[in-house]
Amino acid sequence: MSSEGEELAAWARMLADGTRATVCLALLDNRAWTATELATFAKVSRPTISEHLNLLVEGGLLTEVRQGRHRYVKLKGPETAELIEGLAALAPRRQEVVNSLKAVSKRDAFARARTCYDHLAGKLGVALADAMTERGLIDWSEGIALTSEGQAWLEDLGIRIDVRRGRPAVRSCLDVTERRPHIAGAVGAALCEHALRHGWVTHITGGRALKVHSAVDKFGLELPRV
Repeated sequence: MSSEGEELAAWARMLADGTRATVCLALLDNRAWTATELATFAKVSRPTISEHLNLLVEGGLLTEVRQGRHRYVKLKGPETAELIEGLAALAPRRQEVVNSLKAVSKRDAFARARTCYDHLAGKLGVALADAMTERGLIDWSEGIALTSEGQAWLEDLGIRIDVRRGRPAVRSCLDVTERRPHIAGAVGAALCEHALRHGWVTHITGGRALKVHSAVDKFGLELPRV
C-alpha cells in the first residue's frame, strides 16, 4: 500500500466510529462546543468523549479553542464541513420513524432550511443554487464559477466577498437531505450571513434549522416557497 493510501485509510478510520461521526455532524452548526456538551449530545461519558475528541484534533478534523480554563472544539474549517456534509449525503439512508408531531416538525424544518457550517442548505439552499444557475450568476461548464453577472448581482445586494487564502469564491456542496448541490465557498458564506443579518432567515432554537421569512424574496431570484 502506498503512503498516500495508508494516510487516507488512517484518516477514514477516524470517521469509522458512530460517536466520532456524531460529533462531526453536530459541529456542522459552526459553533464551538465543550466536551461536556458533546458527551451529552452523543450520549457517552465525559472520559469517552475526551478520547474521541483527542483523536479528531490530532487527526486534523477538529481544532481546539481555549478560553481561560475552558476547552472548546470546532470543525477545522469550511472544507472539512463540506466533506462531512457530502459524506453524509452519500451514505445510505434508512427510513426514519417519527412518532410525534414535534419530531415530524423538527425533521421537516431541518429539510426545509438550515445552515451547513456557514452557508445555506436544505430546500432553500438548493433552490438558491438553482436560481443562481438559471440567472447565469454561476457557471457549471468547467466545475463551478461565479460569473461577471453574479459578481454584479452580489454588489447590488451590497455583498462584498472575503475570499480567504485557500478558499474558493464558490464551491458545490452536496446537500444531505436533497441529494443535490447547494452553494458553499466564500459566496455561500456571504449569502448566508447577509440573509441572517437582514432577518430574511432566523435560527430555530435547538439546532441548525432556519425559519424562512417572506423577505427572503429580496434575493431577487423568485425563489419557490420552501
